[in-house]
Amino acid sequence: MAPMADTESHGSTFPDIVELNVGGQVYVTRLETLTAVPDSLLWAKFSQSSPDELPKDGKGRFFFDRDGFLFRYILDYLRDSELFLPEFFKERRRLQKEADFFRLPELSRRLAAPSKETSPTEDGGEPEEAELASPTTTTTTTTPSSSSDRTLRSPGSGAGYITVGYRGSYTIGRDIQADAKFRRVARITVCSKIGLAKEVFGETLNESRDPDRTPDKYTSRYYLKYNFLEQAFDRLAEAGFHMVACNSTGTCSYASSDPGEDKVWTSYTEYVFSR
Repeated sequence: MAPMADTESHGSTFPDIVELNVGGQVYVTRLETLTAVPDSLLWAKFSQSSPDELPKDGKGRFFFDRDGFLFRYILDYLRDSELFLPEFFKERRRLQKEADFFRLPELSRRLAAPSKETSPTEDGGEPEEAELASPTTTTTTTTPSSSSDRTLRSPGSGAGYITVGYRGSYTIGRDIQADAKFRRVARITVCSKIGLAKEVFGETLNESRDPDRTPDKYTSRYYLKYNFLEQAFDRLAEAGFHMVACNSTGTCSYASSDPGEDKVWTSYTEYVFSR
């Protein structure tokens, strides 16, 4: 009798509502959703194991060291057995890798399916079909200023605003100082929806802050791992954004205690981008 009781306890001790921490992103879903696809990794973890056998984070949530942003599409597929991706989705191959990891062969097959050729200038087409049928068109586009690219990127569910801010300091220097440091950027900050910021800046975005917020929430606490403002502008341009506003505090100067040192000029500037 004891072995039968142990067998029945597998899976039955999981709560109906399960909290997950996937790569720092928190998800709350039903147990039946996680076990919706037989033989998948989540089905095995949550029906053939016990809670004590699964790793947990500091708050007791079941932890998976995978891409937390892409997991939202895995979860949507488990709920509806359908795949709906946003327009201009750039991480199709990475999502296929996640589908393979979670042992979802049907989802992986759909992501790997060859695309139908659709014209970007035709009106009246369905956005979902156009996206599912064009896994690589946006990543191979190298001329974001072209008219066809503007037609593709302006509308759609991926629309939104991103504000990029930076505090820069300048040392003009004297004519004899050939090595004067002209510009220093302390940190480039990013304010936007979390999902939008991750789509544009990807692995260059510091995600140590606001780790528990879902992609549809807003944050003003992200910053970039590099200090080249133009690099941020390149990423935004490639993602179809264009600048709509800019403001600055003006420039002020300060000097060190050494009278021989040059003045350092500093200012704070914000750039607002829209898609």
